[in-house]
Amino acid sequence: MSTVDSPVSSARKRTKPNASTTRGQAPIVNMSRATTTNGKYHAHSSSLEKLNGEALSPRSRSREEYPLDTHEDAPVEMSLLGNGVRVDAALEEDEEEKDKLSKPLSEKDKKAMVLLIILYLIQGVPLGLALGSVPFLLREHLSYAQLAFISFSSYPYSLKLFWSPIVDSLFYHKLGRRKSWIVPMQLVIGTMMLLISTNTATIMEKPGGHIVELTITWTLLVFFAATQDIAVDGWALTLLSDDAKAYASTAQTIGLNTGYFASYTVFLAFNSEGFASKYGVPRLTLSTYLRFWSVVCYAVTAWLFFFKKEEPVAHDDPDLQLKSVYKSMWRMCKLKHVQKLFLMHLVAKIAYLGHESVTSLKLVEKGLAKEDLAVAVLIDFPFQIIAGWLAGRWSRGDKPLRPWLMAFWVRVAFVFVGMAMVATFPGNPLGWGWFLLYIVVTVTNGFAGTIQFVGVSAFHTRISDPTIGGTYMTMLNTAANMGGTWPGFFILRGVDYFTIAHCQVPDKAFGTLIKASECVSEQGKDQCKKLAGNCVIERDGYYIVATACFAIGVTLWITFVRPTALTLQSLPFSKWRVNQPR
Repeated sequence: MSTVDSPVSSARKRTKPNASTTRGQAPIVNMSRATTTNGKYHAHSSSLEKLNGEALSPRSRSREEYPLDTHEDAPVEMSLLGNGVRVDAALEEDEEEKDKLSKPLSEKDKKAMVLLIILYLIQGVPLGLALGSVPFLLREHLSYAQLAFISFSSYPYSLKLFWSPIVDSLFYHKLGRRKSWIVPMQLVIGTMMLLISTNTATIMEKPGGHIVELTITWTLLVFFAATQDIAVDGWALTLLSDDAKAYASTAQTIGLNTGYFASYTVFLAFNSEGFASKYGVPRLTLSTYLRFWSVVCYAVTAWLFFFKKEEPVAHDDPDLQLKSVYKSMWRMCKLKHVQKLFLMHLVAKIAYLGHESVTSLKLVEKGLAKEDLAVAVLIDFPFQIIAGWLAGRWSRGDKPLRPWLMAFWVRVAFVFVGMAMVATFPGNPLGWGWFLLYIVVTVTNGFAGTIQFVGVSAFHTRISDPTIGGTYMTMLNTAANMGGTWPGFFILRGVDYFTIAHCQVPDKAFGTLIKASECVSEQGKDQCKKLAGNCVIERDGYYIVATACFAIGVTLWITFVRPTALTLQSLPFSKWRVNQPR
């Protein structure tokens, strides 16, 4: 591990220490407590403290609460602090944290939680459609290579970091800092869903000639949802009291997951003709679903505009300094440990992405009914909530990455389980044994995924520099999101590339079968249908891609990801700081 210090810390070492930090034990005890606090309570702050002693935002830590260092950078101070005093300070801080988390929510915080859940739900609806339902609905009409192109629609959510400072700093004062973005973004989202609903039937039935149009449309919708997310994340910091800020992630989890699953699993179930006929309910079309949520979006936005007041912003709030935010982002990227963390995130998910990106699509291709898929994921939903709560408990302490590291092997094990289920798919109607196995696999894999997500989020919270907490957290989450996004295009393209299939056409004159054409591309499949033939797969690229991802990902995990994760989580907080007070 490199021991090169950041330019800020190097400059600090050349500065004479303040006398108040080198005499006596009282300031040092306060320092130890404040250091523990960095990772616990202030990592979610989105305020930016400017360098050279400028004013702090009310949400930022004061200089007295934010000491210079705890380890290498302050050997003289730490040598004056006995082990017993340090332990007492840490225990005292743990008690303070327990007291905060045990306090009941005030009425104001309860109302804020409801509002945040609704705003996150609106954000989750278009995400569930663009990243969940639409690929499944298009699979029967498009090849994997064409789906790979449409998968670019997920990128804005992973790249929102690059315009988040703009959302933080530019706004209309009379409307409010966060409402200036939330109101127009939700109006745009509602309008886009309404416009999509007018011609969705034509495009979804014959999507082959509308690939570019579909990609641009859903990419824009995800872009506006991601922009709304930036504003809602920032508003959560001021809507909730200091004692309730820890519940912001809870509101996000409930709202976002509810909207996502409503647009993914619930919609797929009610959109299925088999489900509608089986349970005697009207079939829910995509057009009707989009129109319903556009009305909800308009209604919530109208209430927000006319009835919800937002607290005014202080004119000296450091977040308003757009240039300073981007400068801090650049300083953060120059930290050696942050660079290693970015690289670790970019390759950490490769091992199981081949399985998780394609297995469900393959099962639907083989005949798994959409309503059966929806039932399995609906059963999985409460288990994910439980997993999030457990992971939050397991991720506390000085080893927050422990559940993330352990859950990796669970997800990797299901790579081969998924391939076996695709290979042995019994066809319709499904037997109860196979379907129960599918539910167990879905629940267990989802449980492990949630454990990993919460574990790595806890680590990001712990190491984020409090003076630029929002920017820091967004950058770390961007790297983690990109690790699950960038391989998707190559995985879907690889499935078609390695697949060999031909069209078998019966020769009525001689009673034999003739190989008429390839049957991998959409054009080949269409031609095969016209010839009244059947597609026969000689070699399925899914197994090659899933196995290759497993081999590459596990090798990278053992040789790089795991050793790097263990080293990074053991570093002192000082190694992650960007703007050190002088």
